Amino acid sequence: EVQLVESGGDWVQAGGSLRLACATSGFTLDDYVIGWWRQAPGKEREGVSCISTKWRSTYYADSVKGRFIISSDSAKNTVYLQMNSLKPEDTAVYYCTTGAHALLRLCGSVYEFDYWGQGTQVTVSS
Repeated sequence: EVQLVESGGDWVQAGGSLRLACATSGFTLDDYVIGWWRQAPGKEREGVSCISTKWRSTYYADSVKGRFIISSDSAKNTVYLQMNSLKPEDTAVYYCTTGAHALLRLCGSVYEFDYWGQGTQVTVSS
């Protein structure tokens, strides 16, 4: 059974940093694209970043490029999202996700992803 469990969400002041973690199980991390998505109140879910450990490739939405860094640790079956220079508009619930046939270049398409974690809340105050 595929499981994705997020952690690391917290309250932080603007300009601060947080690191989210997604613990995965039920599949081989290296074989799948893993994504981080977020959803702010009243807004649609947004693809933030994705990683292909197998191909050592990453994707970032323009809104987070240069501030967020995605990485993976195959030995721990965990994907991380390092978030720096946080802004109030980064406030959202952050979800970890994967799909059986997800493609890195389609990271921004919700239709690529079949499995979702429960989410972790990130709040950035101004």
